[in-house]
Amino acid sequence: MPADKLRITLAGSEHVVEEGTTAGQALADREAAAAVAARVNGQVRDLYFELADGDTVEPVSIGSRDGLAILRHSTAHVMAQAVQDLFPQARLGIGPPIENGFYYDFDVPAAFTPQDLKSIEQKMRQIVKEGQRFSRRVVTDSEARAELADEPYKLELIGLKGSVTGSPGEAGHGDAGEAVEVGGAELTIYDNLDAKTGQERWKDLCRGPHLPTTRNIPAFKLMRSGGAYWRGSEKNPQLQRIYGTAWPSREAQDDYVRLLEEAEKRDHRKLGAELDLFSFPSEIGSGLPVFHPKGGIIRKALEDYSRQRHEQAGYEFVYTPHITKSELFETSGHLQWYADGMYPPMELEGAKYYPKPMNCPMHILIYASRGRSYRELPVRLFEFGTVYRFEKSGVVHGLTRARGFTQDDSHIFCTPEQLQGELASLLDFVVGLLRDYGLTEFEAELSTRPEKFVGEIAEWDEAEAALKYALDKSGLPYVIAEGEGAFYAPKIDVHVKDAIGRRWQLSTLQVDFQEPGRFGIEYQAADGSRQRPYMIHRALFGSIERFFGILTEHYAGAFPPWLAPVQVVGIPISDAHVEYLQNVATRLREHGIRVEVDTSDDRMQKKIRTAQRQKVPYMLLAGDEDVNAGAVSFRYRSGEQKNGVPVVDAIAEITGAVASRIQV
Repeated sequence: MPADKLRITLAGSEHVVEEGTTAGQALADREAAAAVAARVNGQVRDLYFELADGDTVEPVSIGSRDGLAILRHSTAHVMAQAVQDLFPQARLGIGPPIENGFYYDFDVPAAFTPQDLKSIEQKMRQIVKEGQRFSRRVVTDSEARAELADEPYKLELIGLKGSVTGSPGEAGHGDAGEAVEVGGAELTIYDNLDAKTGQERWKDLCRGPHLPTTRNIPAFKLMRSGGAYWRGSEKNPQLQRIYGTAWPSREAQDDYVRLLEEAEKRDHRKLGAELDLFSFPSEIGSGLPVFHPKGGIIRKALEDYSRQRHEQAGYEFVYTPHITKSELFETSGHLQWYADGMYPPMELEGAKYYPKPMNCPMHILIYASRGRSYRELPVRLFEFGTVYRFEKSGVVHGLTRARGFTQDDSHIFCTPEQLQGELASLLDFVVGLLRDYGLTEFEAELSTRPEKFVGEIAEWDEAEAALKYALDKSGLPYVIAEGEGAFYAPKIDVHVKDAIGRRWQLSTLQVDFQEPGRFGIEYQAADGSRQRPYMIHRALFGSIERFFGILTEHYAGAFPPWLAPVQVVGIPISDAHVEYLQNVATRLREHGIRVEVDTSDDRMQKKIRTAQRQKVPYMLLAGDEDVNAGAVSFRYRSGEQKNGVPVVDAIAEITGAVASRIQV
């Protein structure tokens, strides 16, 4: 091979290219010009990245997961440039991509106004049109400090020595953060260069990668602004955060905006107030919901059916207290690993008591309360256990990210030989129960051993193999998140799609090697030896509150009849028909149906509108003809109506729908 030639692998075949060839040039020559970045030897790189002999190159399209992240991060840089052009006093925080968009934090004298956002967006469009080039360069620590001397937050990032920083994402979704790698790794600055002169127009401390030029940004929109603490800590200054979204096409962006409009109509916080389901009294505290009677009915129905299914599956119900001495969480390791997420302790009788953030240590104590034989394993413990986690105020979001919530928490103790089969049946149980609540589209993610872990590799390999077996047996589509497991265990996360296509992470199945050892729990094996059981953590809903919020949005508040707080409303044509409908209501109640008769002074049409606003599944109307025929006019919340339906038939249809858990 000549010294000025390189051999690379592209699209599965070898190619010879000139020394100095960039990833973009290699891809363009091979009809991959649509790529916005390249994956070189598995690492995502800019198209300007120079190739070396032996490199393997793959295109990254703008619509791929990596491509979308690059598009959105590049758009965040354009937004930051626009802000500093318009507000020269603005100082930069971080600007990562997040799910469906991006944000950037700024230290500015005053909050951004809606008019400011319009001006920033207009300036961004000008920058995009100019086609400025994103150019990466490696700098030393001292060079970066000199160039960014007037950017105090960037200087702080440089001092973090290789950490990945970022504020928590919204509604339970983390963001990628902005990585700064120093102390042996490369520290890089990205310049935005003028397309004509090549002069620097703006720069930012950033790991990248980025799009080739700003002109590669097809569609973007600024969404809103708000306060955010620097690096997510209330102890730090409050910055102003601007959120935006960016997409591979205007059509995709328009679809997303329509989705947001629909999501706003379905917002569980809005529907919770309109339907009188729950509230968040300020007197109690942020992130601590209370359920009103109607919300309580739905929650009870959710829990009752879950209990029924768990009983059928061989689970044993347990109950544990809300607080515990600190020694328990010292043994479990939560005070070492999770203290920042816990409420502070209270001093009582010379001991420290913590509100529990997890149920698992108490379940372990139940297992350990007496000797166990292999004959009784697996032991499946289940609890609706309320826990308390001091989530940062910036991430608290209605029921879907609360500070006090009830987990449908299960811990299974089994032998190593039982692990594979137990996980497979457990995953089948999880998906089957979620289907009964009306969720039908599932995806899963298997998170494997991270770079830093505890335990033996052989144990990790065994657990990961068992989890993979369970996924393969289930038939669920899944991806493997290499290295994304917790440092103490691999896991499966089950994601669902709701009625408007949004993805929610719900159930988690996690194999735990550490807690059984920390507590020293055992069972007597068939040969008489003492063995350590494997432990599986499983939260099916995640939490009752979060699942309640997700279902509220999935159904847009129009819960299926079996979950609806009021299943039937009787609407008399006049006062003379009230007694007749009350008798019908009595018969329905004998079948366990939740029914009300509207005896208000409102006219019939207003009563119908009221029932529809409250999303009641069925309305039974009665006038003289209905009374004489022993019938009702049967009206659905969709507006469809059947007249002259015999009462016995109406009762049969309603009870049948409730029993079968169908949607109306």
